[in-house]
Amino acid sequence: MKIEAQITAAALAAVKELYGVEVPEKMIQLQKTRSDFEGNLTLVTFPLLKTSHKKPEDTAQEIGEYLKKNCKAIADFNVVKGFLNLVIAQAAWVGLLNDINANEKFGEKSVTENSPLVMIEYSSPNTNKPLHLGHVRNNLLGWSLAQIMEANGNKVVKTNIVNDRGIHICKSMLAWLKWGNGITPEKAGKKGDHLIGDFYVLFDKHFKEECKQLQEQYEKEGMTPDDAKAKAEQEAPLIKEAHEMLVKWEHNDPEVRALWEKMNSWVYAGFDETYKAMGVGFDKIYYESNTYLVGKKKVEEGLAKGLFIRKDDNSVWADLTDEGLDQKLLLRKDGTSVYMTQDIGTAEMRFNDFPIDKMIYVVGNEQNYHFQVLSILLDRLGFKWGKDLVHFSYGMVELPNGKMKSREGTVVDADDLVASMIENAKTLSEDKVNKLEGITEDEKNEIARIVGMGALKYFILKVDARKNMLFNPEESIDFNGNTGPFIQYTYARIRSILRKAEAQSIALPASLADDAPLNEKEIALIQKLNDFGAAVAQAGIDYSPSGIANYCYELTKEFNQFYHDYSILNADTEAEKITRLVLAKNVAKVIKNGMALLGIEVPERM
Repeated sequence: MKIEAQITAAALAAVKELYGVEVPEKMIQLQKTRSDFEGNLTLVTFPLLKTSHKKPEDTAQEIGEYLKKNCKAIADFNVVKGFLNLVIAQAAWVGLLNDINANEKFGEKSVTENSPLVMIEYSSPNTNKPLHLGHVRNNLLGWSLAQIMEANGNKVVKTNIVNDRGIHICKSMLAWLKWGNGITPEKAGKKGDHLIGDFYVLFDKHFKEECKQLQEQYEKEGMTPDDAKAKAEQEAPLIKEAHEMLVKWEHNDPEVRALWEKMNSWVYAGFDETYKAMGVGFDKIYYESNTYLVGKKKVEEGLAKGLFIRKDDNSVWADLTDEGLDQKLLLRKDGTSVYMTQDIGTAEMRFNDFPIDKMIYVVGNEQNYHFQVLSILLDRLGFKWGKDLVHFSYGMVELPNGKMKSREGTVVDADDLVASMIENAKTLSEDKVNKLEGITEDEKNEIARIVGMGALKYFILKVDARKNMLFNPEESIDFNGNTGPFIQYTYARIRSILRKAEAQSIALPASLADDAPLNEKEIALIQKLNDFGAAVAQAGIDYSPSGIANYCYELTKEFNQFYHDYSILNADTEAEKITRLVLAKNVAKVIKNGMALLGIEVPERM
C-alpha cells in the first residue's frame, strides 16, 4: 500500500477512536511538508476541528501520537500550529521504492475493456499547402494528449479531419493546369505537399496581378479605390475559373475529380513523411469531401424537428439567442455547407464509427467561439458527448524574426524546421557524441535526430498550451536548464552507469531489504518518483502536457543534485551501491516513460 494510503487509513482510524466519529476520506488532507520544517508529509488538521472540538495544536498532537503508535509508516512527528508534520519511517520509503521498481508502468493506469473511449482530433490540414509551424504545435499537443489520456486509463482514438475540398483546393489545381506543364513530385524532386503549395502561391501571384490591372481600370472609370478593389477581386478571370472548377467538382465532373484525386494523393504522401518525422500518427482519418454531405443531411433532419430555422432566402440557421449567443448560419441560401455543417457531419460519422464517451478537439484559440457553438448544436442534435466536448484551445507559436523562414517567406515550413533542428543538434552535440567509443555515422545521425526532435517537442510542450509562445531553436538545444536535451543527457548518463554496473557483474535484486540504507537526498528522490502518478493524473484532468514536461525536468534536476553529492558506483558500502543503482534505474525508467507521454525518445548513449 502506498505511504499516503497507509497514513490516510490510519488517520481515519485515529479520528474514529479518539473522537468517536467516522469521517469521509476527503477530510484527511495530506501535502508535502514545507522545506523549512522537519518531516516528509503534513496532515492538515483544520477540517477535523469540528469533529475533535479541540484546538488545532491539541488535535494534531493527539492524532500524531496515535499514528506513531499504530502506523508503521510513521517514525516521528512534530506539530506546528494546526499542521501535523510526519516523518516517514525508512522502511516505508524502501517499500515504496520496491513498489516503484516492480512496476514498469508505475504511475500510469491500465486500459481495460470497460475504460471510457476518448477521441482526440488534431492536425486538420488543408490539401493546398504543406504543414507549418502552427501545425507542429497542434500535432505535438494532440499526440501528447493522446498518450496522457491513455496513461490515465482511457481507450484513445487519434483522429484527423482533412480539409480536402473548397475554393482553395481548386486554386492549386487550376494553377497546376495552367502553368504546371505536367510536373509531378518525382520530376520536380519535391515532396508532393510542397509542390502543390508552390502552385497555390503561384495562383495568388497571378490573381493579384489581374486584380491590380482591373482595379486600375475601374478607378479610371470613376470607382473609388475600395470599390474598385472589391469588384476586381470578384471579376478577375482566375477566380471565376476557380469557382467554375469548384462547381464542376461539386457536380462530380470526371476530369476535375480525377485531377483532384491525383493532386491530393501527392499531398497525402508528403504529409505522411512529415508526420513520420514528427513521430505522430492517427487511428482514423476523415475527409471533409465525405463529411459535408452528411452534415447537410443532419442539418435538414434538425430543421424538420424544429431545431433550426429556414429564412426567406432559403438559408438555414440555428437560433442561439437563448444561450446568450447570436444566430449561426448552417446552410447558405444556395444550399452549400459551411464549416459548422461539416463539423456536424464529421461528428455524425465518428459517432457511428466509435462509441465515443468524450471528444477532444485540438484547435487554436481563434476558434473558441466556433466550438462553443458546435457544443450546443451537437447537444441539440442528440450527441451524448456534445455538451461536454472539450476544445483544447492553444495559442499561437512564432519564431524570432529572420530565423528559419519558409520558402514562401511568410510561414515557417514544418519540414524545414525539423531538418534544421536535427542539423543543429548534430552540430551542437558533436563533441559529446565523438567521445563515445565505436560509434558509427548512422548512430551519430540517429542520436542527432532524437536530440533535435526532443529539443523541438520539449520546448513547445513545456509551455502552457493556452499561451502564445516564441520558439527559439538555439535555446531549445541546450544541455543545461529546462530543455529536452538536458533531460535526455541525464537519462543517457544513468544508462551508462547501469551498463558499467552490469559490466562489473553487479546484479540488482528484485526488491531491497527493509533496512537498505537511505540518506535524505535519496528519500527526496523516492518522494519525487512517487509524485509521477499524481502528475499524470493532473495532466489528464487539466489536458496539460506541460505538467508532464515540468515534472520530468524537476525529477531530472533532483537526480543531478543527488548525483553531484553522492557517488553511485564508488559508494562507501556495497549496500549503498545497490540501493543507489536501484534508485537510479527507476529514475531513468520514469524519465523515459514521462518523456514518452510527450512523444519524446531518449537515447541510450549520448
